[in-house]
Amino acid sequence: MIRKMMAKNKIKNANFFVEPDEIFLDSKNIQNFDQQQFEGRIEKPISKRNIILLGGFFAVFIIIFTGRLQYLQIKKGEAFFVRSENNTFEKVILFADRGIIYDRNGVELAWNKKISEPTNLEALPPSGVRSYMSPGFSHVLGYGSSPIADKKGQYWQAEFVGKDGLEKVYSEQLKGENGAKMIETDVHGEIQYQNIVNPPKRGADLATTLDSRIQKELFILIQQLAKDSNYSGGAGIIMDVKNGEILASTSFPEYSGEVLSFGKDNILINSYLTDKRKVFLDRTISGLYTPGSIVKPFFALGALTEGIISPEKELLSTGSISIPNPYDKTKETVFKDWKVHGWTGMREALAVSSDVYFYSIGGGFEEQKGLGILNLGKYSSLFKIGEKTGVDLPDEKGGTIPSPEWKAKNFKGDPWRIGDTYHTSIGQYGYQVTPIQMARATAALANYGTLVTPHFILGDKTKEISIPIEGLKKEHFDVIHEGMRETVTYGTALSLNVPYIKVAAKTGTAQLGVAKNKVNSWVIGFFPYENPKYAFTVMMEAGPASGAIGASVVMRRFLDWMYWETPEYFDLPN
Repeated sequence: MIRKMMAKNKIKNANFFVEPDEIFLDSKNIQNFDQQQFEGRIEKPISKRNIILLGGFFAVFIIIFTGRLQYLQIKKGEAFFVRSENNTFEKVILFADRGIIYDRNGVELAWNKKISEPTNLEALPPSGVRSYMSPGFSHVLGYGSSPIADKKGQYWQAEFVGKDGLEKVYSEQLKGENGAKMIETDVHGEIQYQNIVNPPKRGADLATTLDSRIQKELFILIQQLAKDSNYSGGAGIIMDVKNGEILASTSFPEYSGEVLSFGKDNILINSYLTDKRKVFLDRTISGLYTPGSIVKPFFALGALTEGIISPEKELLSTGSISIPNPYDKTKETVFKDWKVHGWTGMREALAVSSDVYFYSIGGGFEEQKGLGILNLGKYSSLFKIGEKTGVDLPDEKGGTIPSPEWKAKNFKGDPWRIGDTYHTSIGQYGYQVTPIQMARATAALANYGTLVTPHFILGDKTKEISIPIEGLKKEHFDVIHEGMRETVTYGTALSLNVPYIKVAAKTGTAQLGVAKNKVNSWVIGFFPYENPKYAFTVMMEAGPASGAIGASVVMRRFLDWMYWETPEYFDLPN
């Protein structure tokens, strides 16, 4: 019993702490221990050899570091200090190349001209010179402002910014993205080190609907007639009647896009600003002009649609019509025709451009009922005459279709009279349109009543927007086509009666000013006659009223040129 109690007390007082000496005693195992499992081993001491090697490594590192520090700070310290004071680091812009603008055949219209060895570095934009095809392209291509730096050389405008034309409308697409590089230069300006941080990204290219050959020739012919016959300006448009692609859109006079982009020729730029002919005005989309007789086909179509006259009914033109004077019943107000035409039906009235016929179907005369000013406005609006076309160029203008409301606003206290309706029916009075509006309206005549959207980007289906005009009949369009064809075969556009293609057209001569000694000369039309593909509009601005040479002469010369140089547009063999 006593033994058991002593044994229990011995276990109870036992010390289970492992003493240090027991660890070292157990540092070696019994025979056949498993070295991979470290059986029986708790810790192995670091050998003196390893401690010496590690200490030697740190000693060598400290010696090398101290020696290099002594070399840089003591021996070369002054030299490096001077270098650090004189050397400069600068972040330099790497200007992105702007996208190239092409015509429909891949010909460059606007590109970046790199100067390999310029004579005056300071005079050149850092991104090179933006160059443009000429003549005839300034207004449609536009121009831009090159990167601009302050006196310290810091660029506050670091990109080429489009200011007009396609350069402005599609500037975001064309401009690309600038890059940057770091340059270290010494006190002598010599580069010590450079490294590209971000490479520039080139802008996207544009493929346009323009045919550079057609555009250039049309401009040259307009320019030539303006100079020879004293017109102050002119404009011309050739457009696809089915999808609205513009093959040519040119305006005279024009500016040099390259000069404006360069911005250094102040004398020439100032001459643009002071030129009374308005060099910066794109007459195709922003010039507002009295149309004259080119609106007659649209009113003839309206008269047929409203049933107020048949195509065969003839009206007599003795050279004028007269109505009672509202202020003096003993006198008459006379509205003149440009000549005596005799009895004329609708087709012939279009061909010879009889004013009396259109006075009668426009405002009514004697027993002939007229459309009235509301319907004249209606059929102008159906063809979007006087409204913006949505063409992808900046600063397009709308226009004016005369109406009683318009007159009340602009001529207070002066009521609308039948004479105002007469003048409106022949495209005079307050009528104001742009050439591109008339090109679109003419295309709708040619394609039997579908308004297309004029545009300049090739293959962009989002631009090929068409709107059918409701309520018009094909047989009525046929009558208008026949009248416009007769205009060419024996009427006022006889010069367009060429042997190699059939053309349909309508001319117009709008008198200007109180003295009426100036005129706008117009011609609109389409070709081929049987299956229309292209509509055209040519307008010559403010020429002498006595001159017999007008817009139709430009179009005749242009058709002759196309016959020899671009026969593919006539479906003729090369």
